Amino acid sequence: MQALWMLLGAAFFATMGVCVKFASAYFSPAELVFYRGLVGIVFLAVIAKQQGISLRTRYPGMHVWRSAVGVLSLGSWFYAIAHLPLATAMTLNYMSGVWVAAFLVGGALLNWNPQDGQSAWSQGPLAITVLTGFAGVVMMLRPTIDQNQIFAGLIGLMSGFVAAFAFMQVMALGRVGEPETRTVFYFAIGTAVAGGGVMVFDGISPWDWQHAVWLLPVGVFASLGQLCLTRAYSQGATLVVANLQYSGIVFAALYSLLLFGDDIPLIGWAGMALIVGSGMVATLLRARAAPNAPAEEH
Repeated sequence: MQALWMLLGAAFFATMGVCVKFASAYFSPAELVFYRGLVGIVFLAVIAKQQGISLRTRYPGMHVWRSAVGVLSLGSWFYAIAHLPLATAMTLNYMSGVWVAAFLVGGALLNWNPQDGQSAWSQGPLAITVLTGFAGVVMMLRPTIDQNQIFAGLIGLMSGFVAAFAFMQVMALGRVGEPETRTVFYFAIGTAVAGGGVMVFDGISPWDWQHAVWLLPVGVFASLGQLCLTRAYSQGATLVVANLQYSGIVFAALYSLLLFGDDIPLIGWAGMALIVGSGMVATLLRARAAPNAPAEEH
């Protein structure tokens, strides 16, 4: 049952990406971030009430930092979705797991002490995984260079990089006992505030109900995806469930082909496969060090 919840959550996140791509033709990334947060606030407040979870927190500073990095990642991701094939944007964002592994390798090497008796090569498997993931990025960005989309590709890569910081902050919030519903609720508030702040200076796009109809499902599918992911992990995380989050890339690839007719060359598909594979291996290696770590949020 855990696997089904994770597959459903991955499908919801990919479907959210479809809605973002359609809506991005009429609304700026800041507006999409704002409306995603606004819908999420209402949706998650109802869920929290049903679950009997108080929204009062003792760690406002931690939520502010989590929201700050999360909003930057989300806005970058939405920009990438608007300007890249959906499968490419989704895969670059899912690089967050590889980035976390890179941080672990870097931290281990910086703190390595020969007198401890631990070999410097103890992080070798994780380091190879990280390098494999980066090789996949180079292969995926190659087509974007050929199509003059390198800026959007780099923004998409940045979304995954910043998402890694958000993931680590979610881990910190989990360690102090914050329920995930409360964490996601405050993230929704952060997205609404940040998106609205940018809109004050950037302006508001002309409102048309035929176009605005895409805004509601952006927030709903994002919240449903997060709730499914939470349910999957609340019943006892397994490596199978953790790795099934990468099925979102498969769903996005199908959407890219069937709905948008995206032309992704063979080198792009190969890069995607390397990133998915390295992400799965990184999850396995990280699980050995921190078996109860929460899932990445999107």
